[in-house]
Amino acid sequence: MWELKIGVFICACGGNISNAVDIERVAREISKLEGVVVAKTYEFMCSKPGQQLIEEESLKHGVEGVVIAACTENMHVKTFRDVASRIGVNPYMVQRVNLREHNSWTTDDREGATAKAISMISAAVESLKHMKPLSPLQSKVVRRALVVGGGIAGITAALELANSGVEVHLVESKPSIGGHMAQLNKTFPTLDCAQCILTPKMVEVASHPNIELYTYSEVKEVQGSPGNYSVEIQVKPRGVDPEKCVGCGLCAEKCPTTTLDEFNEGLSKRKAIYKPFPQAVPSIYTIDFSVCKRCGLCAKVCPRDAINLDDKGSTVKLDVGAIVLATGFDLLDLSRYEEWGYGRYKDVITSLQLERLISPTGPTGGALLRPSDGGPVNRIVFVLCAGSRDTSGRGVPYCSKVCCMYSMKNAILIKELMPSIDIWVFYIDVRAAGKGYEEFYEKGRKEGVNFVRGKVGEVQLNPTTERLLVRAEDTLLGRPIELETDLVVLCPSIVPSKSSRELMEKLKLPLSEDGFVQEKHPKIDPVATLVEGVYVCGCASSPKDIRESVTEAQAAAKRALELLASDYLRIEPEKALIDESKCDGCGLCVEACPYRAIAMRGGRPAVDFVTCTGCGACIPACPRGAMELMHFSRTRLKALIDGAVRSTHFKPLILAFVEGKIAYSAMDQVGLNRLKYPFNVVPIYVPSTAY
Repeated sequence: MWELKIGVFICACGGNISNAVDIERVAREISKLEGVVVAKTYEFMCSKPGQQLIEEESLKHGVEGVVIAACTENMHVKTFRDVASRIGVNPYMVQRVNLREHNSWTTDDREGATAKAISMISAAVESLKHMKPLSPLQSKVVRRALVVGGGIAGITAALELANSGVEVHLVESKPSIGGHMAQLNKTFPTLDCAQCILTPKMVEVASHPNIELYTYSEVKEVQGSPGNYSVEIQVKPRGVDPEKCVGCGLCAEKCPTTTLDEFNEGLSKRKAIYKPFPQAVPSIYTIDFSVCKRCGLCAKVCPRDAINLDDKGSTVKLDVGAIVLATGFDLLDLSRYEEWGYGRYKDVITSLQLERLISPTGPTGGALLRPSDGGPVNRIVFVLCAGSRDTSGRGVPYCSKVCCMYSMKNAILIKELMPSIDIWVFYIDVRAAGKGYEEFYEKGRKEGVNFVRGKVGEVQLNPTTERLLVRAEDTLLGRPIELETDLVVLCPSIVPSKSSRELMEKLKLPLSEDGFVQEKHPKIDPVATLVEGVYVCGCASSPKDIRESVTEAQAAAKRALELLASDYLRIEPEKALIDESKCDGCGLCVEACPYRAIAMRGGRPAVDFVTCTGCGACIPACPRGAMELMHFSRTRLKALIDGAVRSTHFKPLILAFVEGKIAYSAMDQVGLNRLKYPFNVVPIYVPSTAY
């Protein structure tokens, strides 16, 4: 075994660690371990003085390997590797121990947390003794970007990249780009026309020489590594040739089949062959084959011979260097809240349905009428937090962030059009945190909107008056409220897009506990994901308004540009390695690799280091034990376990084998949320649970 001089540096993290862990005692105990030549503590090890301490002590003691016991490994990786390089230590001879998210934030037992810290660091020390210096690999960068999602965030990211000279492939699952913003009447707090802001950008996307637009399409496969991803796009059968269609609309006029119009949120009907909305981009028609009766009338009247009822769709394969996820959001299905009558009473609608009702391009031409009978609306009740901030299991525990403000917007717009209308807003808390938002809230109050702090408990239909009866509680005055209304508007929770979840699985992207894409760090790296070369913006990562979505899209595009600026990208060397002396060429590893990174060449398997992600799936598949990872051998795994067990003085000791990406991030989330679990659960970090 290579005799290694090891330096251990323990961070107090401004009390985040030291308030729960006796780090001085930990340093004393760790300094007794064989091979440890120095063990030091410092308030902030990532700071400049902290880095200088590591450098000085390492040079003084001739350190050859470093253990940093601090925060999550998802932060400051480059910082500590750069420190190692400056003192002549191979940057891959740095071991991180997460004493914050995986220890100090998860227990109130100081004695237990201290003992656990000793066990965790001991495991890292023993593991480091079996590591070898590595060198980074290089991969040629494909100067091309994929943007997934054609809402305002995806449009912004695509234009930012394209205007910087990057070839962009924009994929949208719907027949037109525009996203939910295209459904809005106006935006808050400036009351700008949503279409006036959005449609010029949509047209710019379609006409930009650097953007290839794929609507009615989905990303089916993603493989490869940062700087060189292989992507497969499935173009769904549209039944209309986009090169021939001029959007004349004769086909829709003659089509005998109707179905509910998704763009108008089911408040009107459309034909089986349709254009989602007048300003749609591309401005062509699409056949909805799920309702089409294939009568052929559309084909007979089309003057351009653009109809193809036998369309099977197509597949496009391309290579890209970076991926930007702008997959948007869905709204919570409120039919689960039976007490509000959604889906039972036609005059109980969602906020997005209200947007379409009061839009000049909506089903009523902008007139606010009851969906049930087209009658006038004299009173309207808004129910905020419909499904948000709900810990019962039916909704979501988080705030959806925009509901208060868009309700205010719609209340103000309706008041301006119908000054005599009676508007009631039932809220839990009004959250107006944004530029001009508080003033916007005050404007609503001055317009005569009634605000009641309290929850709506029940909505029923009064059979006598045929109006809705709302029962609620005013929690400020401590009294029940009962009033009749013509319209109830529920403001549903923003939830992750259903269509995006499958894509996230393909990308091996960790999700937050709420199902949104997990950022690399919510504060200092909010648009990067835990997969290098993949960036996220807009509501794909959390609920946010248009301003925030655009800002994030610009930031995500900038990060992608940084990656695409180089001809070659440095990639981590933690790859699969074949011991030729043990391999018999059976090829089972080829079948086991989910990334197709192993191929048979001359009767022997060979690893493509660029495509390999170091997941380790090939290792248990090999019957001869010929597969290993460059940075993680079976010997090192045994050393990790031995180090943890040997330094543990509490029983029972529970070893948790934590996979390095998704499981590690999940444990981070547990710590970030200050959830507690027994201190005797000691994590053993492995690149893959394939071991």
